[in-house]
Amino acid sequence: MPNLAFAGLLDGGWRDLAFEHFRDGISVHWLLKGGAVEPSVAVLKYRPGASVPRHRHVGLETIVVLEGTQSDENGDYPAGSVILNPVGTEHSVWTKDGCVVLIQWDLPVIILGETK
Repeated sequence: MPNLAFAGLLDGGWRDLAFEHFRDGISVHWLLKGGAVEPSVAVLKYRPGASVPRHRHVGLETIVVLEGTQSDENGDYPAGSVILNPVGTEHSVWTKDGCVVLIQWDLPVIILGETK
């Protein structure tokens, strides 16, 4: 498999991507969609007020905030922030005014307390 490259993504090129529903208030564009034991990379677009319930990281999660501000129990992360959530950490995520993030999961997260 050749390398995957996404020119201009950090300079607003994400605006030209096709997004699909991910969860309530959040849409996704998959750059690399892995399976249950594979990494995934995506651009997530959060509408104002959107949130993700508390979840546990079973693999490293890396986030780059491209636009807006993302928040969790540890603080607020404006555009340009890089957040690393190591294995075993837990948090919930929200945004007041909306945001766009580039996110990479080594493994899928485990949502806590959410019924399917």
